[in-house]
Amino acid sequence: MLITDDIDQEELKIFYLKIGQKIKQIRKERGITQLELAHKIGHSSVALVAKAELLSYNKHFNLEHLYRISKALDLNMKDFFD
Repeated sequence: MLITDDIDQEELKIFYLKIGQKIKQIRKERGITQLELAHKIGHSSVALVAKAELLSYNKHFNLEHLYRISKALDLNMKDFFD
């Protein structure tokens, strides 16, 4: 049995949602719009950031996104995880 067998979809949804909310919180504290953050991480559209912050349409940030966001906001990636 793999460890991942014990992780259900609801648990993953909560995990992704918490990360999205943390990024939204940090972004707002720094006065950065979703569009500005999207541009900082190499996207021309706000869609990724907007959807991933709220887990809309099951969109979430992947590791590359988190890495790029951490660089753009001068953070350590561990800051996204409480």
